Amino acid sequence: QVQLVESGGGLVQAGGSLRLSCAASGTWTSMKTMAWYRQVPGKQRELVAAVNSGGSRNYADSVQGRFTIFRENGKYMVHLQMNSLKPEDTAVYYCKAVLVRNFKVEDFWGQGTQVTVSS
Repeated sequence: QVQLVESGGGLVQAGGSLRLSCAASGTWTSMKTMAWYRQVPGKQRELVAAVNSGGSRNYADSVQGRFTIFRENGKYMVHLQMNSLKPEDTAVYYCKAVLVRNFKVEDFWGQGTQVTVSS
């Protein structure tokens, strides 16, 4: 079994900062990617940021320069530092891990954490 547990969401004023964290536990052969997605009601879930096993990162254009994704050395954790938050960043944020288990590549999701940015 694989479990992803997110933390760090909440309410913040526009211009403020939040840090989201995601801890992965369970068994797998290798971890290919960890990422953050977000979703607002009535819209598709969208990629916010991702970091692969080699350390390469990519970001949605809307968060480039404001958000930073980083993995914690020696731990299966990923963080999303969100600065200069805007009301349009309001969403439920989900952690995703792409893992190799039993010779298959599988996606796993956390339960989501609410981020609300007030204007």
